[in-house]
Amino acid sequence: MSGLTTPGDTIGELYRVLQDRRTADPGASYVASLYRKGPDAILKKVGEEAAETLIAAKNPDDEALVRELADLWFHTLVLMASRDIEPQRVTGELARRFGTSGHAEKAARPQTS
Repeated sequence: MSGLTTPGDTIGELYRVLQDRRTADPGASYVASLYRKGPDAILKKVGEEAAETLIAAKNPDDEALVRELADLWFHTLVLMASRDIEPQRVTGELARRFGTSGHAEKAARPQTS
């Protein structure tokens, strides 16, 4: 993945690799082992990385926070790939919200119970 220049390039290429790992040997691929363990293992990793990101954010070391954010983004992409949710769907949702007040956007969301 060297030579990629934009965040979109990096995320798109990483997503394609994560999709390819669905058929990889779980003994040779960390991501394939997560897929093999199932959704709960993936969700646990996303939760762990989210907690580690919050802890890093409470400290002044920006490099540590960047590393934890990268871990969180990575595991979120694993979750997305496991559900066949392409990054364009998320960036499309962000684009849809762009320019809308956060309060107005939240108020317009369908109510969930």
